[in-house]
Amino acid sequence: MINNDIYRRLRYLFGYQYDHVVALFASTGFEVNEAQYKGWAGTEEEDRFIRMTDRELAIFLNGIIIERRGPQEGPPPVPEEEISNNTILRKLKIAFNMRSEDMLEIFALVDRKLSPHELSAFFRKPSHKSYRYLKEERACGCTRTESGLQFFLDATPYPQSIAHHNAPCSK
Repeated sequence: MINNDIYRRLRYLFGYQYDHVVALFASTGFEVNEAQYKGWAGTEEEDRFIRMTDRELAIFLNGIIIERRGPQEGPPPVPEEEISNNTILRKLKIAFNMRSEDMLEIFALVDRKLSPHELSAFFRKPSHKSYRYLKEERACGCTRTESGLQFFLDATPYPQSIAHHNAPCSK
């Protein structure tokens, strides 16, 4: 799964149109133009396709976090230059104010049952001995620790799947 797939899935999931995406980027101090918006939404076979960088995806996810949780005091977050599946999952967890139990339920929706310990290993620092890299789905017969970001996104194809996380957090 490339960054564009994640961008398209989240954009579709929440019905984000051009003006909304521009606002998400602006909330983090960055600009996006219509060519980028359309290029990121395109497929690799299309002429308009523009591959979304890790940094651009991090900015987009930071914008979703700011929209849903409110801005933090001080400057906007600095986007990561490289972003892993673990970081993407962590940002989604933050944006939707999910508890571990909520995430376990979502993984269970696509028959990817994880223990709380397995899930917490995805959120540890990479230097921690129990850290587990959240792999992408390569085959339907993966092990439980290979349940990937694709499974998480597949489990949330419609906003009602995460309806209790769909409203911005109240302060």
